[in-house]
Amino acid sequence: MKSTRLAAVIGTVAIAAAGLAALAGCGTTTTKAPAAAATHSGPAYSYYRSMMGRLYGGGSMMGGSSYGWMMGGTGYRWMMGGLAAPAWMRGHTLPGFMMGTTRDPGKIMGSLFANAPGPRVSAAQATHLGSKVPAGATLDRTANRITFTGTSVRLVVLASPRGGRDETFRIAELVNPVITVKAGARVSIEIINADPDTAHGLVITASHATSSWMPMMTTRTAFPGAALWFLGNPTAAGMHAGTLTFTASHPGTYRYLCPVPGHAQKGMAGTFTVS
Repeated sequence: MKSTRLAAVIGTVAIAAAGLAALAGCGTTTTKAPAAAATHSGPAYSYYRSMMGRLYGGGSMMGGSSYGWMMGGTGYRWMMGGLAAPAWMRGHTLPGFMMGTTRDPGKIMGSLFANAPGPRVSAAQATHLGSKVPAGATLDRTANRITFTGTSVRLVVLASPRGGRDETFRIAELVNPVITVKAGARVSIEIINADPDTAHGLVITASHATSSWMPMMTTRTAFPGAALWFLGNPTAAGMHAGTLTFTASHPGTYRYLCPVPGHAQKGMAGTFTVS
């Protein structure tokens, strides 16, 4: 594989590799863990090594030092974005080569992680779950709003399903609706990636970060546990599904969005209100 192509792929893996934490937790994620939590064992690390093994062909990246170290535990912890990561992974800037690709990073990530471990649902199940009105919810279709008044909130989100506008979320057949919950509510959101060829995720941010190309690196989550960075493409085994669970502890107006680079800018975002 040419070094320029590998650089683009590895760059895309790096900017989205926090999703390996989701794989390690079999779909339930928390905020990005420090390096110590990125243990190189279990199905997530095994899948990482298998994927990198398919990409790695020896030599060096961009004519520099060998990138064989990325195959092992050191590379895995680096990819996880923890304390061992370079400064640019923890800050607000990114190296130019990562921004030079004209291809949607979600398509690369969707393909690389299509066969990753984790829960799956069938297309029929996804359609059924995505059309149901969540228990305890009131829908205002005119205002495009879902309101929960209880202390336990459960809902299913379809990421960019067929039959509608691309790069959107669908909840109870509403597109990117306003979601309102009570302060202190325990919230459980199941995300199903229904897009046939692109990775998607969901994060609730502490700022209005829709304009950011790289939400994974430029924003922070509003509540601990309120992030699932990405899910791979569906396969014959089903659509990838993951659940994030958190407590809506602070009143305010937040954003939920897809953290895959560029997707929020294309409209994959909505308002999350804690009253």
